[in-house]
Amino acid sequence: MSIEHASVQAVHKPWGVSDLQPWSSVDGTGDAVGELWFERADSHAPTPALLLKLLFTSAPLSIQVHPDDTFARAMGMPNGKSEAWYIISAEPGAQIGVGLNRRITPQELYAAITNGSIVDLVQWRPAAKGDVIFIPAGTIHALGAGIVLAEIQQRSDATFRLFDYGRERELHIDNGVAVANVFPLRPPGLPTRMTPERTVLVASRHFVLERLELPADSSWALLADPETWVLALDGHAAIGSAALSIGQAIFVGGGRASIDVGADGLTALVAYPASGPIDSLLHGLSGQSARPVQPVAADLARLSGLAEART
Repeated sequence: MSIEHASVQAVHKPWGVSDLQPWSSVDGTGDAVGELWFERADSHAPTPALLLKLLFTSAPLSIQVHPDDTFARAMGMPNGKSEAWYIISAEPGAQIGVGLNRRITPQELYAAITNGSIVDLVQWRPAAKGDVIFIPAGTIHALGAGIVLAEIQQRSDATFRLFDYGRERELHIDNGVAVANVFPLRPPGLPTRMTPERTVLVASRHFVLERLELPADSSWALLADPETWVLALDGHAAIGSAALSIGQAIFVGGGRASIDVGADGLTALVAYPASGPIDSLLHGLSGQSARPVQPVAADLARLSGLAEART
């Protein structure tokens, strides 16, 4: 078992920000930072299956789409890219785009990309703190300005850009049309409360994303899979001997890890590659309880099924 304080890689983007506080002390004044990638501290360790990020937007991102595993492997890539977003903060009027607002043909999509009218085909919706959005591979999507979010994804950089708001970066029209779903995305399942401390946000075939809300001065045992990521959204804790506070991430490489929560509690995201939630993930110590709040099997099956659904 390994417990590592994740290293952070800043990725500069034209739509990024200069001030990343309170999530990071990285300075983007000279070159705007759009993404923070969390990586294993040991650069010689096996490459994780998932990639955890924080994104910061001061301008809209490109409208884009990612391939599924089959298409990506046909192009020589190891896998495709499904991802999930957790909105940490959103300015008034901030928007996200997920899927299309009506069914079209591939030929219509090609024409809309070419003439720029794809902006009007995207299903836009307001973004709000705490929103959870699952984006299966093949879903056309976009982020607006004024958003901070956490993203968990299959480890892949396979992105086909369809529209870029005049930034003159390369578009990938043929591949984008080939992989895109040309119809609206079916609404996802709602988050499911497994215990008073655990809420399953996304359960897909590639990963599970949960939110933990642990009370102040409590102690827990995390029974982690070989790859488990913990990102602090609020509060403080120690996982093993590694300190965790807002904006920081811990990688747990399997086995049993202790969580000792600080005086202000801990709210965190937990992500791991699995096709469903791990029932035994969290155990309370010192009188704490992680008992279920309700029967959740049917809710989790619904969440998983809808997360992967298309219409």
